[in-house]
Amino acid sequence: MNASAPDAAAGWKRRLAWDANGFYRWRDDATSGVEVRLFLTAALLANAEDSLCGQIVNATRFEGAKLVVITPDCHHGYGVPVGCVLLTEDVDGAIAMGPVGYDIGCGMMAASSDIPWEEATPRNRLAFNTAVMRRIQMGAGGKSRVLGDLKENEFERLVRGGAEYYIAKHGAGFDRGRAERDRLPVDDDWVVPWGGRGRPERGIQQLGSLGGGNHFIELQRCEETQALFVQVHTGSRGFGHGLATNYFDIARAEKPDKIAHLDLGYFTPDSPHRRSYLNAVAAGGNFAIINRLVIFEQVALAFREVFGADLTLVYEISHNLVQRELHDDLGWVWVHRKGATRALPAGHPALAGSAWANTGHPVLIPGSNMDYSYILRPLPGAAQSAYSVNHGAGRRMSRSAALKALDQKATDDEYRRAGILVNADGKVPIDEAAPCYKSSREVVDCVVSAGLAEVTHTLWPLASLKGTDEPRKRRRR
Repeated sequence: MNASAPDAAAGWKRRLAWDANGFYRWRDDATSGVEVRLFLTAALLANAEDSLCGQIVNATRFEGAKLVVITPDCHHGYGVPVGCVLLTEDVDGAIAMGPVGYDIGCGMMAASSDIPWEEATPRNRLAFNTAVMRRIQMGAGGKSRVLGDLKENEFERLVRGGAEYYIAKHGAGFDRGRAERDRLPVDDDWVVPWGGRGRPERGIQQLGSLGGGNHFIELQRCEETQALFVQVHTGSRGFGHGLATNYFDIARAEKPDKIAHLDLGYFTPDSPHRRSYLNAVAAGGNFAIINRLVIFEQVALAFREVFGADLTLVYEISHNLVQRELHDDLGWVWVHRKGATRALPAGHPALAGSAWANTGHPVLIPGSNMDYSYILRPLPGAAQSAYSVNHGAGRRMSRSAALKALDQKATDDEYRRAGILVNADGKVPIDEAAPCYKSSREVVDCVVSAGLAEVTHTLWPLASLKGTDEPRKRRRR
């Protein structure tokens, strides 16, 4: 694969052709004849980084690539864009790692209540944030306050059994039928690659912690019901990151002449590690599912403490996965969603027997913590995007640029005037402030206008919880 693709980078946006169905098409020699569908408005395309060109080309050059979909929140990522869906051949295609990423199984959870949003007074917003922070550690080094004493053997049972095992052992106070899945299957003979450069054992003490970066817990006002909602965004923590790192190293050692960069690692069907990596993705996905489940239970306790009422799970869903799925035109394929989320409409065979068979499942789209978030319902038109939509608003400013451009006091004052409390002290993590993100309305409008989904809930932030790791201390690869 050619990561730079200089020939394509020259005027790449002029290569795109508008399709009346609501997206741009790109298919030529630069994409090796693989069709790319870019769900972007003219404005979003104009503002897209030129570096996306090489990353899109990267996605088309994995062995057995059949289709690439770019979602409207796309931005520069690891090897391929964040906001990328890659379909590869079922039997002969590659299982790619860049199009899954480091935070395996990262995803969203949303919950609703009957409490009028006016009860979230400034005092109660502070009380809610404080009650959550007592129960859930945030930041890259956060540990679980619920399952922090896990032993390795019990941890392995959890990441193999997913929510199904967790609920059987610990119980749960909500209906898991209102979630995407209980578990991803893991082969009995798969061996966790402990140690190595990735050190996935970091995750053993992290089940039930939020993490840093763009992960959050947010108290919200629903415009349609005028009641309080809560959303959570988190993933597989050090366990998923460690697995991804170790398998990237394995892939490069296996094909040193073809994989020059870890973000472009992949496994072909003849690789003895292909099945092992798929098991790692499943285990990381199970960790993330349980992590959101544990956090939901703790947030629900905090909500009851402050507002005296229960939260009801709306939906829980993963992104950053590779899954075998049946495509309308291509048959069985491996669908990689990096920073993209599955969107199955009513009547889709994968929803048969579920609570969503006749409606389509909810899709949870967060904005920045000073912008709207959305819950969508997929429509039949989602078939043209490989039943995928964006997983958020998408960054428009890098973390380093934010640290240079944004003023801490001015940002904190702006949030205070908007009535949005961040953590307990009101200090906004500057690299996660609102100007770092695209307009969520513009991104969602793109999805709606293309007929992929429709809006069912519009959510405004009232109180936000985020890890406060200093960006300059982040380990750079």
